[in-house]
Amino acid sequence: MNDTDNTMMIRYVFDTLPSIIFVVDDDVRIQEYNKAAAEFLLVNRSSILKRRGGEVLHCLRSFDVPKGCGHGPLCKDCIIRTSVTKAFDGKNIVRRRTRIEIIRNRKKIEIYALITANPFNYNGRSLVLLIIEDISEIAELQKMIPICCICKKIRSDQESWSLIESYFKEHWDVDFSHSLCPECYQNEMEKLRADIETKHSD
Repeated sequence: MNDTDNTMMIRYVFDTLPSIIFVVDDDVRIQEYNKAAAEFLLVNRSSILKRRGGEVLHCLRSFDVPKGCGHGPLCKDCIIRTSVTKAFDGKNIVRRRTRIEIIRNRKKIEIYALITANPFNYNGRSLVLLIIEDISEIAELQKMIPICCICKKIRSDQESWSLIESYFKEHWDVDFSHSLCPECYQNEMEKLRADIETKHSD
């Protein structure tokens, strides 16, 4: 394979990936993007390249100040921007969850996303591969988890109920560490004292 064939293959692979993918610089200016990003943005190439991510995504925060994306008071907390900054510091950022508020068809909408940012060098230039996975449908489904109001078990399907710990382990691969909040600790200590007093009085 020659260099042209390699470039075409990489472009093909890049465009077949279903997530929104940008190649960005340290100011989150878009240097390249894939087909999924183009379909999501619904704008032409010249209005995307070299512009900051927040401006292209129509992030509400990019309208806070005249300088735009990266200069507003809330931009320092932007997970996309902080993930890119950390990637430029040499850290791989993998699937950080965030909520993005954007303008789409003149309406404010929220998107729940997983953000991945990985640094790489191309022709001596430091860049970051920024991947945005839209998990809005999953987030909406998870907002309505049926839970028993007495025992706090969660219904995982129409017939089975499981402990909260089991549900989250199975669906999200999340483990729990167990401890006592101050109120429960106090209650348990009072029960223990009462048990000891009862045993001593017998």
